[in-house]
Amino acid sequence: MEKLRAARLIEFNKIAVMEESDPSKPKEWEVLVRIKTAGICGTDIHGYEGSHGAIKPPRIMGHELAGEVEDIGQDVTSVKKGDRVVIDPVLSCGKCFTCRQGRNNICSTVKCIGVAVDGGFCDFIKMPAENVFKFPVSIPWEEAALMEPFSIAAQICERSGIKPGEKAVVVGSGPIGLCVLQAFKRIEAQVLMVDVVDSRLKLANELGADETINSKKESFDKKVYDFTEGEGAQLVVEAVGHPALLEQALKVTAPGARIVVIGFNENPAKIPEVEITKKELEIRGSRLNRHKFPEVIKWFEKREVNPQALISAVYPLEDIDKAFKDIKKDPENICKVVIKY
Repeated sequence: MEKLRAARLIEFNKIAVMEESDPSKPKEWEVLVRIKTAGICGTDIHGYEGSHGAIKPPRIMGHELAGEVEDIGQDVTSVKKGDRVVIDPVLSCGKCFTCRQGRNNICSTVKCIGVAVDGGFCDFIKMPAENVFKFPVSIPWEEAALMEPFSIAAQICERSGIKPGEKAVVVGSGPIGLCVLQAFKRIEAQVLMVDVVDSRLKLANELGADETINSKKESFDKKVYDFTEGEGAQLVVEAVGHPALLEQALKVTAPGARIVVIGFNENPAKIPEVEITKKELEIRGSRLNRHKFPEVIKWFEKREVNPQALISAVYPLEDIDKAFKDIKKDPENICKVVIKY
């Protein structure tokens, strides 16, 4: 019997061992994508530094991906060779309780490509057809790479229950916070953006924030109560991932408010349960995205959001190491970097 060769594949509920002579040939349920653009995420930065516990070398990082269909498996009908596509990086089992409830993003074995398994900082990637979505030629390649962070914002929208006219506070004006801002503004919510970096707050203003605050220079509590006419925030999104900020968010909420948390900090927050009980607060987690790419593609196509405003620089693939170093050198003035292949 011919010796089995291990292939570096992104598999969906399968074993990544092949006997075939061409490991790049997609199986019947797969799509082979030639990567065209990839965004660099904060997760990638931590992986580059060696400070992300879930990224174990050797690991091909990269999960904000757009590309062109190179080949398809025999059962694939959703896309064809030559289509421009974006990739949903969330891989789940499809069988557990949460998957059966349609919540694949919190599957008991959920994996994100580029983190737990190999990702897209390479020329080609194979993905299940259900993770690959066609987008129109009207959307530039560089912008398409940002659909993944906007999918995070779309998930936060759903988890938050944001409504038109509500007053929301977004703590953190980095890339995800700015995507959340745009997602909230597209339904005409009022948004106060918070950060400690003036350049990020300037961009938030340009993207439609109703108000901004540098919480190092002004009173956070006073600003929130002024913004909400003394009532407190109806919704707070903690988009930084710091326990102290969650503690602070609790203090400025209105009765019946929601707090959405997206951080992965393992340190405990000191949250007095009396505050939750008296106000009947809801604290909700939001993780990855749950089938949000079709929705986000429509946002981009209708120009309801402005991904171009987030792109600070575009680097060729051969300069990816320089891109990481430049981000680390000047994080306050670099929002999103896109790698072009």
